[in-house]
Amino acid sequence: MNFTLDQLNAASAREAAAMLDGLYEHSPWITQQALRLRPFGSLAHLKHACAVVLDAADRKAQLALVLAHPELAGQAMVDATLTPESGAEQNLAGLTRCTPAEFARIQQLNTDYQARFGWPFILAVRGPRGTGLSKQDIIATFERRVIAQPEQELRECLRQIHRIAELRLNDKFDAQPLLGNEVWDWHEQLAQHTDAGFAKDAQLTVTYLTPAHRACAREISERMVDCGFDEVQIDAVGNVVGRYLASSAGAPSLLTGSHFDTVRNAGKYDGRLGIFVPLVCVRELARQGRRLPFHLEVVAFAEEEGQRYAATFLGSSALVGDFNPDWLEQSDATGVTLRAAMQQAGLKVDDIAALKRDPADYLGFVEVHIEQGPVLNELDLPLGVVTSINGGVRYACEVVGVASHAGTTPMERRFDAATAVAELMLFVEQRAALDGIRVGRHKSDGSVGTVGILHVPNGSTNVVPGRCQFTLDLRAPSDKQRDALVADVLAQLESICQRRGLHYQRQETMRAAAAPSDLSWQQRWQMALQSLSVPLHRMASGAGHDSMKLHQIMPQAMLFVRGQNGGISHNPLESTTSCDMQLAIDAFAALLNQLDQELT
Repeated sequence: MNFTLDQLNAASAREAAAMLDGLYEHSPWITQQALRLRPFGSLAHLKHACAVVLDAADRKAQLALVLAHPELAGQAMVDATLTPESGAEQNLAGLTRCTPAEFARIQQLNTDYQARFGWPFILAVRGPRGTGLSKQDIIATFERRVIAQPEQELRECLRQIHRIAELRLNDKFDAQPLLGNEVWDWHEQLAQHTDAGFAKDAQLTVTYLTPAHRACAREISERMVDCGFDEVQIDAVGNVVGRYLASSAGAPSLLTGSHFDTVRNAGKYDGRLGIFVPLVCVRELARQGRRLPFHLEVVAFAEEEGQRYAATFLGSSALVGDFNPDWLEQSDATGVTLRAAMQQAGLKVDDIAALKRDPADYLGFVEVHIEQGPVLNELDLPLGVVTSINGGVRYACEVVGVASHAGTTPMERRFDAATAVAELMLFVEQRAALDGIRVGRHKSDGSVGTVGILHVPNGSTNVVPGRCQFTLDLRAPSDKQRDALVADVLAQLESICQRRGLHYQRQETMRAAAAPSDLSWQQRWQMALQSLSVPLHRMASGAGHDSMKLHQIMPQAMLFVRGQNGGISHNPLESTTSCDMQLAIDAFAALLNQLDQELT
């Protein structure tokens, strides 16, 4: 029997508790306490109330909840003593149909995990789409988490328990994320395209204008046509642009979208979520035969990550008139210039300048994006309204010393380029952390510094490194804070090299100003979440986004979607659920409805 939220809100305490029976394994106290917060405006509201109750519980109660769960493919499954909910979940994931080798491996992992942590391994085996993880995925997750730190792993178990409860709650209320499931599938399909050399290792890598990149552009174009866009084209820089026309020709436009290129060995959702969410909303509008009092322009930006060429934000830079012609002479690792790559792809370089948008034609730019961080995941919240995007500066650097024999060169007479960079790396770590300590902010709002590439050219085990090449990526919530961080790091680089008798060179490869979100557009996102009764959380973005380029010419604001696996991104473990995708779709549709009412 399925229930409605109205029934739950109107029921007696005993009746309501019975409706939610089995949500948390042998632990009815969680829902009983959460029910004291009725009435609930949405299932998301109820889910978060349960998360709040569990978060406030003491460690003993949290551990008791974890211990109430059975092992995966364990003795309870063999003895057929699982709860109906757990039995159905393990059966859906195929754990009742293990091969002898799979069963033996899981049993060994159960033993190892129990020995390390003292509680059973908890995993929502129905997975991010709710249809069941493969046994290979379950075993791989088991192997990854069995070496985690205990406190980290306990928190992950509790988050997995909330995901299990979310899926069970959806079943009880027949609330299936139908559009979220479709969008989840679209990500899987687009992820089939990957650059040469990466497919054999099942790695997703799509860099600017490679065959895989161009295949993605074609697939997105075709999907835009299928969704009912009136105009679809690939522009002079490779962006895929779709326009769903307004009810009147002279109407303003709302711009939205994100990028479809990736880092190397990437996740599937960075950027692409912000393309597919508006696409499915347009499809629903087209199916209803409904037109809005504004044009909706969705741009799948061709390049944002700076992986093939040193320049970044190539796609969005063209739209704001900030595409630097000098970039065309940059070469990739194989010597192919940007100009040549664009010409080979059939793009008309001379038409790039004409892509600049007139801000007078636009209401603003909004972007949906996976958070790429741990905050929403740790707060058990599906969505967050972005208040600002951190400013950042990137450098390509090299320290030069003297290569010499590792066995015969005394320690005090070495001119070791690599140890100088290692010293600088530690300083970057300490200096960036200092901002967060100094201002006492949430950890997501401080400065961050990263040396992402570190290379000793022609390095050898028995040679003191004479050269060390590295990158610097320095970011902060405001330009003033960012510039202070940059000044300190560069001064330290100078000091280290002087003290060690080394030389260095640096080249600034990217500078992006901090981009505060427009207050009126923040408010629209907040109202969208409130209309869905989704708890509101406002947060800064530490990552750079296309929004920070559009910020140069028009108001912008972003909506973040919770990531799974600790919020990790730029990593194959990057993930989100179809339930959270559904809420993002609903929020975007609510924002469109607000604008419709404002302009009608």
